[in-house]
Amino acid sequence: MRICRRLDGEVVSADSVQIYRHFDIGSAKPSAHERREVPHHLIDVCDPLDSVDAARFVQLAELTIQDILGRGKRPILCGGTFLWLRALIYGLAPAPPGDESIRARHRAEADQFGREHLHARLEAIDPVSHARLAPNDLIRVSRALEVYELSGQLLSDLQAEHGFRTPRHDVHLIAIEHDRALLSERIEQRVIRMFEQGLLEEVRELSRAGYADARALRSVGYRQVAEALTAGRPIQIADLVQQITQATRTFVRRQLTWLRDQPVTWLKPADVDSFTPL
Repeated sequence: MRICRRLDGEVVSADSVQIYRHFDIGSAKPSAHERREVPHHLIDVCDPLDSVDAARFVQLAELTIQDILGRGKRPILCGGTFLWLRALIYGLAPAPPGDESIRARHRAEADQFGREHLHARLEAIDPVSHARLAPNDLIRVSRALEVYELSGQLLSDLQAEHGFRTPRHDVHLIAIEHDRALLSERIEQRVIRMFEQGLLEEVRELSRAGYADARALRSVGYRQVAEALTAGRPIQIADLVQQITQATRTFVRRQLTWLRDQPVTWLKPADVDSFTPL
């Protein structure tokens, strides 16, 4: 938002949970006041039961970016779903479209045998994707298996052939470099704040509203609360805070790994107001 004010920009969200309506607290969605102060796009634009993947995000983002540029403004993409950002910047490797019946079968297998079971299956089919993906990354593990089931091709081969080397947009990637200890503390305080704002009740309401099978409910934070609510045991908030904090820290480590391989300008928090893109 600070960069938008300086550069006459508008925010384009690249967050795979904020794009859905009703998933507010657990996604740290910007407030109504913040969205009035600086225009935000691709937030609250999809029904929770829609299955928005990288290809669909790219379609929506391209239209949004062209609209912003057409009004003489600067699009500022912001969000932690780096697969979506990579797809927007470099395009997608050619692969068959998703098949919801296959994905539902994979989810059922993961529920019955554990996510590690699917990850082990992937090792026998596509060792490169297996080594790259975490055992708990159900969506991407399922996608790698799905590509093979639909086409007989390995997702890792398709991605290697594509290369992700030629940008489709002129972009300047920036990231905020926090002290690691401070970042770890900020993560825990963020999770505590979500419960203070009503995360537990938000997940209850999402289930009551018929969104128990929504893709976003399997994201970090929402998944841990949803599992606790269906376990039939007394809810222990302190335990949930610990679980979500640890899962978020793991996710952040994966984000930092991705960023290290990109041409990123690292800024200290105090440097944001003086940042000028090349």
